[in-house]
Amino acid sequence: MIFNQKYIFHQYPWLKENNHKFIISADYDGLICAGFLHHYLNWQLVGYYDFENIWISNDGLKHKSELIWVDLNILPSQGRAIGGHIITLDGNIPKGFDSSCNPNILAGISAEQFEHKYPFSTILFLFWLHEIIIPNNSLEKSMLLHADAVWLKMQKYPNNIINWAKKLSGFNWEYLFNFANTKTIEETVDQKLYPMLSHLGAVSGKSKLKSKHRKIHSKEYKFNPDWDEDVILSLLNLFAFHFKWTPPKIPLIDKCITGTRHKIPINKIKSKNLATILREQRVFSYAIPSPNYFNFTTFGSVRKSPLKQ
Repeated sequence: MIFNQKYIFHQYPWLKENNHKFIISADYDGLICAGFLHHYLNWQLVGYYDFENIWISNDGLKHKSELIWVDLNILPSQGRAIGGHIITLDGNIPKGFDSSCNPNILAGISAEQFEHKYPFSTILFLFWLHEIIIPNNSLEKSMLLHADAVWLKMQKYPNNIINWAKKLSGFNWEYLFNFANTKTIEETVDQKLYPMLSHLGAVSGKSKLKSKHRKIHSKEYKFNPDWDEDVILSLLNLFAFHFKWTPPKIPLIDKCITGTRHKIPINKIKSKNLATILREQRVFSYAIPSPNYFNFTTFGSVRKSPLKQ
């Protein structure tokens, strides 16, 4: 399947509309998307979701039925979303995902084809979708490829990267792919990007992926808005400076809604039926992060958003 921007905009017209209110994943990936969407579409950031807690502003609560969830996939059908997790075991898509723009859904990728899953980040999907030119500067390219550790995926899974580059045609993926496999990106990441993020406090852990030249482990940043507001602001300003974006205002959080996150073996889902699990556990959001495990969050209501409780 070859993806087409016009088709996606036809299916999900809100992805080209201005002035929407949105919630992001509570991490580096979500924040860089927030900078992009505010700059290009004047979307207003109203909250964060870390797959267990939803932090939301009063403005977000007022428009709770119109929100867009970014770098996320939520199940309730009223929640429009854009994200890249695998959400089907066998190709059957739960009804709630009808409103989600997800490359894996569009390509028909299920957990059975896990090695073929979408390998890029949400921010790169947005760059492709809106036909934004990739920056020339090594640090800025590294900042883009840092989201979801895409630069390391380009090193480790070249065949899947090439396959998806063909699907998402009309974009200079080869330029990014070649850069991601050079010693230059590793020098830039090791000597500039990671020290800069560490100085800002924007490092909270690391992944298992390791680079081929310097053996660098990918660093990641997940935040808690209750005490990381200064880091959130610093990252948004960092993106604004390097990409010449107008940064969004950070939301004044009015409410935190806490759910419960679970992790269970895939085999348990297969033996019981996914639709049954979603209904019985009252699942709000879920993802299949590996061929062996199923992660989900519940807020205790199967038929309505936790924002409406």
